[in-house]
Amino acid sequence: MTDRRPELRASDTDRERVAEILRDAVAEGRLAMEEFQERLEATYAARTYGELEPITADLPAAAAAPAASGPLSLRKEGGATAWAGRIVSGAHGSTTGVGVLGGFQRKGRWTIGRRFTAVCCMGGGEIDLREADFAGPEIVITCYAVMGGVQLVVPPGVEVDVRGLGIMGGFDAGEDGVPGEPGAPRVILRGLALMGGVGVERKLRKADARRLEDERGQRKELG
Repeated sequence: MTDRRPELRASDTDRERVAEILRDAVAEGRLAMEEFQERLEATYAARTYGELEPITADLPAAAAAPAASGPLSLRKEGGATAWAGRIVSGAHGSTTGVGVLGGFQRKGRWTIGRRFTAVCCMGGGEIDLREADFAGPEIVITCYAVMGGVQLVVPPGVEVDVRGLGIMGGFDAGEDGVPGEPGAPRVILRGLALMGGVGVERKLRKADARRLEDERGQRKELG
């Protein structure tokens, strides 16, 4: 990317190329898992070549041309074909989560409906989409957090459009505008946080994290 002007817009292919470099680096033991996730988030958030270049600046030049396929590629399960398998149009799915003086969780293998409403009053809720199926290509999640909190967890590749309002509270917009992968679902997050909070966190699926750790261990044994 050094022959590209830093102000030029990066493409999905450019971002995926950097993501592959990072996946090789974590398997070789050059990056810790926490740093890998931070850099991966920055990769999918990058809009220009200038924003992409620093992400791999301290990694060996030999990693600049990773193979298109291999045991480390999360693209195998995160590409358009795999995303299509997780978008189950016509399914009803789960549509509500309520935590009043208590809490709720939606995690693991489940299907989220096209419209999901979370209400937390002096309680908390977790909406984990890493293993979830989606009832449509666009999901609208409406959160009402009153002296409580809701945490949304999404995997890399899912776009999150944050439209919520915080009053004496917080509505996390840190992942707003991060480009999604081709074919991945889009999540619109809206609602109100009144003396409470709605957070968004981007994390690898547990299976992907385990696969990277296993591959890292295998390379250490061979090396």
